[in-house]
Amino acid sequence: MLHRFFLSPESLKNSEIHFPQETARQIARVLRLKPGARVIVLDNAGQQAEVELTAVSNDSVEGRVLQISAAGGEPRARLTLYLGLTQREKFEWMLQKCTEVGAATFVPLVTQRSLVQDGREVERKRERWEAILREAAEQCGRGRIPELHPSQTWTAALRSIHADHDLALAAWEDEHTVRLRDALRSLKEQPNPRLAVLIGPEGGLSEEEINDAHATGVQAVSLGKRILRMETAAVVAAALALDELE
Repeated sequence: MLHRFFLSPESLKNSEIHFPQETARQIARVLRLKPGARVIVLDNAGQQAEVELTAVSNDSVEGRVLQISAAGGEPRARLTLYLGLTQREKFEWMLQKCTEVGAATFVPLVTQRSLVQDGREVERKRERWEAILREAAEQCGRGRIPELHPSQTWTAALRSIHADHDLALAAWEDEHTVRLRDALRSLKEQPNPRLAVLIGPEGGLSEEEINDAHATGVQAVSLGKRILRMETAAVVAAALALDELE
């Protein structure tokens, strides 16, 4: 499999590509690629190019575009995950693994029991977290980098969630009747469904929060008979939903 790199959309407008310094260092110092090696360059807008490296030094890499084609690797459904803010390591793990599964958008969520209550934490870590999303998308063969939105409170998320999604679901350990698969039936015939799934924090969502969700048309769903850690629930929900909607 060829190494993949997301560059700016302007990069594919010319037959010659000059890689940014950070990417050049990765190519030269980490991957140790040589002139003549081929890589994939993606513009994060639906196109990719096969590129032959023509010059490689520690801080500068140039390449020649061989062919341009449509980028693949994206699921039919567009999945937005609302993830309860938590410890940095756990949150970054969810960003990485759910990108690999196919999530399109992430919204950090402040709930009653979130370990992190300061939504400004997202902006302080935005550069790092966007790098994690980009690297995960490159590694797993995605055609686009997932978006990272500003954090929202539970109330704000419920107010706006239906504007951009055809269906909104909340994973809840006390829901024993409606399974995720059952709730997705209404989307299966749509060509490009837009789904939102809310994942609560370590302490779970409160009954008050679930009642508010029901009042705004968000359906609580079960992910199975066992209680999952939040990071496990995020990956399981994303994988089950995208597989069901393929």
